[in-house]
Amino acid sequence: MYAKWIFFDIGSTLVDETEAYNHRAREMIENTDITFSVFDDKRIELAKQGFDGNSEVIKYFGLKKTPWHSEDEIPFEDALDTLEKLKERGYKLGIIANQSVGTTQRLENWGLLKYFDVVAASTELGIAKPDRLIFEKAIELAGCQLQNTVMVGDRLDNDIIPAKALGMKTVWIRKGLSIYQNIDLGKNIADWVIDTLADLKVIFS
Repeated sequence: MYAKWIFFDIGSTLVDETEAYNHRAREMIENTDITFSVFDDKRIELAKQGFDGNSEVIKYFGLKKTPWHSEDEIPFEDALDTLEKLKERGYKLGIIANQSVGTTQRLENWGLLKYFDVVAASTELGIAKPDRLIFEKAIELAGCQLQNTVMVGDRLDNDIIPAKALGMKTVWIRKGLSIYQNIDLGKNIADWVIDTLADLKVIFS
């Protein structure tokens, strides 16, 4: 497969959201009898079952979702170098992500925006993953052919499965709660399974 465009999710793919999720967890369980340890164990358990543990655990305990703290997000240490190398090798890069308002500004603040030719973010487009329309919109904005595209993301349900169904190649990066998921869950869905962004430099050499 000759890849020309590589699209990325943001959360738990380019950016470490661990503290943002933990911050929200601490706020949600405040004034309840749920301890952080119990909350954390349950979301990991749900993730192991193939669910999105961070959202399912909220439903499980019947909690009210509190505001997201984007100030807690930090780019993974190999993000900048990986994107730099991919650009140097001639790849076009894009974003397909479910994000709150201000995606481009956050990418700019992290020093990542300059690497991306297309930013397709859910809030701005009014479409969210796993809806195939957000993937189709990104490809339309890029003006590229499906057979030349790759999607990189941490979630099988939001990133890998819908991208694969559309005809994109897929890279499942096991970050965030995905590290607890059995690698076999991605079998016959993900074309590649990686643990770090730096692994992309080997795949797309």
